[in-house]
Amino acid sequence: MKSFHGGVHPNDSKKYTAAKPIETAPLPQRVIIPLRQHIGAPVSAIVKKGDEVKKGQLIAESNAFVSGNVHASISGKVTDIADYPHSGFGTCLSIVIESDGKDEWAEGIPVKRQWEKLDAKELSGIIRGAGIVGMGGATFPTHVKLAPPPDKKIDTFILNGSECEPFLTADYRSMLEYPDRIVSGVLITMKVLGVTTGYVGIEDNKPDAIKALQSAFSGTQVKVVALPTKYPQGAEKMLIFMLTGREVPSGGLPMDVGVVVQNVGTIIAVSDAVTQGIPLIQRVLTVSGSAVKEPKNLLMRIGSTFADALNLCGGLSGELSKIIAGGPMMGFAQSTTELPIIKGTSGILFLTKKDVNDAKESACIHCGRCVEACPMGLNPSMLSILGERGLYAEAKDEYNLMDCMECGSCVYVCPAKRKIVQYVRYCKTQNAIQAQKEQAKVAV
Repeated sequence: MKSFHGGVHPNDSKKYTAAKPIETAPLPQRVIIPLRQHIGAPVSAIVKKGDEVKKGQLIAESNAFVSGNVHASISGKVTDIADYPHSGFGTCLSIVIESDGKDEWAEGIPVKRQWEKLDAKELSGIIRGAGIVGMGGATFPTHVKLAPPPDKKIDTFILNGSECEPFLTADYRSMLEYPDRIVSGVLITMKVLGVTTGYVGIEDNKPDAIKALQSAFSGTQVKVVALPTKYPQGAEKMLIFMLTGREVPSGGLPMDVGVVVQNVGTIIAVSDAVTQGIPLIQRVLTVSGSAVKEPKNLLMRIGSTFADALNLCGGLSGELSKIIAGGPMMGFAQSTTELPIIKGTSGILFLTKKDVNDAKESACIHCGRCVEACPMGLNPSMLSILGERGLYAEAKDEYNLMDCMECGSCVYVCPAKRKIVQYVRYCKTQNAIQAQKEQAKVAV
């Protein structure tokens, strides 16, 4: 199979956890549940300090369509509603629940449903109520993604089983251990979308996962396809091109070419919500890195902390140099382990100096390697230079800044060790700030 343009082949470092079955973490004594775990309108708490809550109970919601409900992940007492550290926003208003040790479900959960008897509208309502968002890290509300505008005709669904980020193996283990839930989740999603064509794309370095899902989807209209192993194979636009030959236009979205993509964790959450009535209150994540004594794949409650995860892995085995939420290519460095695990936390990495490239950045030498590596066909060196010089609008208008998906391939190959992705993110932020100022002027 021909591959997409650009991309890189980093050491996948999956050896730490690829053979480690998913372990269910013990009940946490306390959870910190942020009210910002999704892209879109914020939710507001509907409980107050001192309230007793049950596992699966709705504790925060919004009337906005583009939003995501939040549920209690344990039963116990609400002891605080205040700002706490957050892996994406620095701090965030959060609901703190102290466990009562009972781990009791809210009334009506779980419930057995025959999803085949439900129509698309009913299924979509269940998904929305369960607070499901993209669990690969993007955290876009799933019910919104499954409700494209009338002028966007969707004919294909793709399950992203690539998990191309180094170190991360949560989706890989889920494909091996939860194939039946993946099948039901995919078929439910296809029914909501009203499509009959479905693909599962898995990199060919995961032959046992390919075999497991080919067997699981046998007799369905879903085709499991082995894809060449190359980062960022799991990016939506790369997957769509590889599986359908369609190219998402500049500035466009997958729905512009009739496709919806979801990742493995999200689809499992869809299955649990629809077939059992269980909202999104836990997720599988990988805890790995050379600084971890015993790397693992863990099923943990939302609101458990990074420190909880590290303790379950035996603590540190070496001198810690960096903590990363997510993978090393697209994840974000963190300054503390007192951070809550949220819906989009696919992994936590604890790295020693041998895993971290702290080489000093120098001026661009115009070698062109970043251009060759960019899967979007951009000029990353120019984007970094424009960001460095404060020419944010020029980066956006003349060099397609917004098409950059921040995959980090350019940084990986750069001999000058340029912090290209950081410049890109800063450019995007500055353009967003300028747009807000202009909107404010119009409103006045």
